Amino acid sequence: MGGDVKPKMNYESEFTKGGNEAGNRSKTRAMINLSSFIAFHARRSPDRPALKYRGEQISYAVFDRRIRKAAGWLTAQGIGAGDVVAVLMKNSAAFLELVFATSHLCAVFLPINFRLSRDEVGYITDNAGARLLVVDEELAAHAAGTKIVVLNEAAQGSVTRLAGDAPAAPMHLCAPSDLMRLMYTSGTTDRPKGVMLSYDNFYWKSADQTIALSLGAGTRLLVVGPLYHVGALDLPGIAVLWHGGFIRIERNFEPEAALAAIAEDKLNAAWFAPVMTTAMLTCPTRDRYDVSSLLWAIGGGEKTPELRIRAFSDYFRNARYIDAYGLTETVGGDTFMDAGREIEKIGSTGRAIAHVEIEIRDENGRTLPPNVNGEICLRGPKITRGYWKDPDKTAAAFFGDWFRSGDIGYLDDEGFLYLTDRKKDMIISGGENIASSEVERVIYDLPEVREVAVIGLRDARWGERPVAIVVLAEGANLELTALTEHCRARLAGFKVPKQLVIRDTLPRNPSGKILKRVLRAELETVA
Repeated sequence: MGGDVKPKMNYESEFTKGGNEAGNRSKTRAMINLSSFIAFHARRSPDRPALKYRGEQISYAVFDRRIRKAAGWLTAQGIGAGDVVAVLMKNSAAFLELVFATSHLCAVFLPINFRLSRDEVGYITDNAGARLLVVDEELAAHAAGTKIVVLNEAAQGSVTRLAGDAPAAPMHLCAPSDLMRLMYTSGTTDRPKGVMLSYDNFYWKSADQTIALSLGAGTRLLVVGPLYHVGALDLPGIAVLWHGGFIRIERNFEPEAALAAIAEDKLNAAWFAPVMTTAMLTCPTRDRYDVSSLLWAIGGGEKTPELRIRAFSDYFRNARYIDAYGLTETVGGDTFMDAGREIEKIGSTGRAIAHVEIEIRDENGRTLPPNVNGEICLRGPKITRGYWKDPDKTAAAFFGDWFRSGDIGYLDDEGFLYLTDRKKDMIISGGENIASSEVERVIYDLPEVREVAVIGLRDARWGERPVAIVVLAEGANLELTALTEHCRARLAGFKVPKQLVIRDTLPRNPSGKILKRVLRAELETVA
């Protein structure tokens, strides 16, 4: 398999020539859309609880009716098969209604990070060709680029409150290869890339997580991460509803509220960004809550230190902390740590799930042996076919059938994956990906700046914090407050550098590339 570097398939013929209804009319269509399994459980167990949001428990029968009604409302907005529906929303029952209603029509769902600036939102909706943007009232100032519908607080409980007399829509048939979702992710370029996720990506992901996590009708999942992120939406996220399980949605993450939710509804599963885990473990009122129902929580996004794993086990006494590795491009969850080996394999994110292969390759695509660092490459049916409207980036992201993660790591002799570096110079702060090049692009607009490098430094609360190292133009002066003001007007708040370092020069290799690893080493030593 090593060195098998073939051109990647032409993704555009499948996804971008006229939407889901264009192209090969002979491909098999079936009830593979997401609403089909909600309808199944609504027929079999209509009173079974599916969701809970702000105290309202929603049965499968009610959720099924709301999905059909929401789909009818989307139809009235001019949405049909292949159209892109964007949402700029915090967590709510309406968010999940739109996930399923969009699929009900075989349209394409596009969740947008609600922390992004108006400029960033406008770029994404324009690049995706979104026909509609649904936005929470409190986020309306960030909406841009397309037909916009604003949801007040009542409509956040159910988007069907906007539907009026619109009739429920019939279910459309989709094909496994149809585009289900677009998710924009920070990359090494100036602008985010649209990751294309199909129905077969989602269903293979769900099947693999079912095996790895023993998902079933008894799974009761806490969702406190933002639903625009694969962690909340997919790890395991809505796959729980595939089985007839239960999801409790919290609009925002608050550590005490999360603990109270576990206790109140006897929740047994969760996904937490590292900053969330730390906040709950240090919550001063944590001992008020019975969290004994929790059986597992998926972490990840960084190498989890042993102290945090032990602290988690001390508090959540019946639960195990599952370190994991995954990408937006793979619908999350490519490796999970084996039960009982967390401390023995400290620093590892576990082993590949059933239908994902992992190899470590060098820059020429050759497979490397165990315990040798190289680029983490993945292959399997849950991995994206490529990036929206960008065949060049798609081609660059693959060695033949193997997706290039951009992360550096190694596999040990038993196949456990260890992350050692990020080739993409990605910063992960509070579970959010920050492309350093994107922040650098904005800082370069300042006339005071001659050169800039943005890196991530370790941070006790956020995992990493973005830091700008700047070489000033001759005679110029720059303060952190001015840098912050400039960046906040153009970037999401979490991307704004929290520290400014002024230097005379930046370290470079013989080819002129800035050596960010040298900067990280120097500044972490000083800190």
